[in-house]
Amino acid sequence: MGKTSAIRLLGHAAVMACLIGPVLVPGRVMGEPERKESTQPQSGTRPTTDADENQLAVVKLSADQQRQIGLETAALEAAPHSEQIRAYGAVLDIARITELTNGYANAQAQLQTAQAKFDVAKSAYERTKNLVQSAALPKKEAEAAEGAFRTDQASIAAAESQVKTLAATAQQEWGAVIGKGIVERSPAVVKLIERDNFLVQVTLPPGETLAQLPRTALAQAPTGNANIELQYLSPATRTEPRIQGLSYFFTAPGDSGLLPGMNAIAYVPSGKTYEGVFVEDTAIVRWQGRSWVYLRTGPDTFKRYPINTDQPVSDDDYVVRGLPPRSEVVIRGAQVLLSEEAKSVLQGSGDND
Repeated sequence: MGKTSAIRLLGHAAVMACLIGPVLVPGRVMGEPERKESTQPQSGTRPTTDADENQLAVVKLSADQQRQIGLETAALEAAPHSEQIRAYGAVLDIARITELTNGYANAQAQLQTAQAKFDVAKSAYERTKNLVQSAALPKKEAEAAEGAFRTDQASIAAAESQVKTLAATAQQEWGAVIGKGIVERSPAVVKLIERDNFLVQVTLPPGETLAQLPRTALAQAPTGNANIELQYLSPATRTEPRIQGLSYFFTAPGDSGLLPGMNAIAYVPSGKTYEGVFVEDTAIVRWQGRSWVYLRTGPDTFKRYPINTDQPVSDDDYVVRGLPPRSEVVIRGAQVLLSEEAKSVLQGSGDND
């Protein structure tokens, strides 16, 4: 690793690390000969690092140094958690929903108009027919009234057919839930039309299934790091052609940062559970493209441990599988430990130049 790469990894934690002392005594790192130095840090000195048999540096901090940086650890216990499936989200353009909603409303208005005209024509025809039968009116008056009555009757049939066609089209294109919402102009559909919510199609990887339908899911906004809570709406009526997995419709808040046309990674509860440890974002550090936590290996020693962050539960909080039993995880101060480890690598690189 070059000097520039290691320096970039220090981040804001370098400022806190300066509280520990003015000099870092480097330990043995990858490929470096072992040095005959004391392994016991003296109070008031910088922490030292050694390399273990797995080539991961062990960072040493005395009790005083741990207090200086506010380091905290916790013995995290595994517990059952809901399994999340990594899926693919696409924010849909709902222009067609708007079109169908307006079209159905217009068809309903036309049906009501046709019904009103039919009622008037029917009454006129019945009155005229009675008068003709009593010889008060000529027969041709009854024939004219009957013609108007039959015309309005046909208009009603056409209007009813248009209403039924639009209702069926809505259900075919968008499914029973959204289709019914279009017909009834439900609050969920109105929120979509008014952009208070956005419609997100979430597609599972091929072969994945859900043991039960979820109530919510999480999406990672492409414009930020925050997770967005999605609300389940209904099964989707089509899949994403490039993925070919089962699809579902969810809604996202209009102020979430998502926009029609965007794609996002989503995490959907599978309906199954697994044993894992809940880890907050303050315990997680990034190094060389991976996620890590620091584990206490002794009263004054800490070692990095790789974790998989494929099971998020909120903004940057995860449930982690595979941590060693009875692990004591650094939950405050992990970034300072990473800073000290990075400085050790930097100094080791300087020695090799």
